[in-house]
Amino acid sequence: MELKDLYREIVNDHNINPVHKYEMDMPDIVLRGVNPSCGDDINLMVKIKDGIITEASYMGCGCAISQASVDMMLDNVTGLTKEEALARADIFLGMIEGKIIDDKELEVLDDAMYLKEISHMPARVKCAVLGWRTLKKILSEDIPG
Repeated sequence: MELKDLYREIVNDHNINPVHKYEMDMPDIVLRGVNPSCGDDINLMVKIKDGIITEASYMGCGCAISQASVDMMLDNVTGLTKEEALARADIFLGMIEGKIIDDKELEVLDDAMYLKEISHMPARVKCAVLGWRTLKKILSEDIPG
């Protein structure tokens, strides 16, 4: 299977069958992320206990890339410490900015590493990074947990 076909298959799967798209009961923190230029809009919900992301979900609407990217992100960071999740977000953002290109370093992103081709699609970059930037804001704040 070619990389472009794999990319499409993964994006479609996460967009059509998201694991983390649901309204969470009693999240510790909720933050809205909006991309006004294209209409992508999410509410990211996170539960943190003892510094570990124990549950994360989102609700919202937008293009397939924005919705798939946030679902992939939550697959990737649930169960991690805040610091580990921030490090993953930095790797993802570095990949999209074209600064991190080594596949070995990108392997920690699991399915999200297949979004690296978006770095060559400037109009889609904001879509792919919306969830990741919103997560960074949540985890960079002084929040309980």
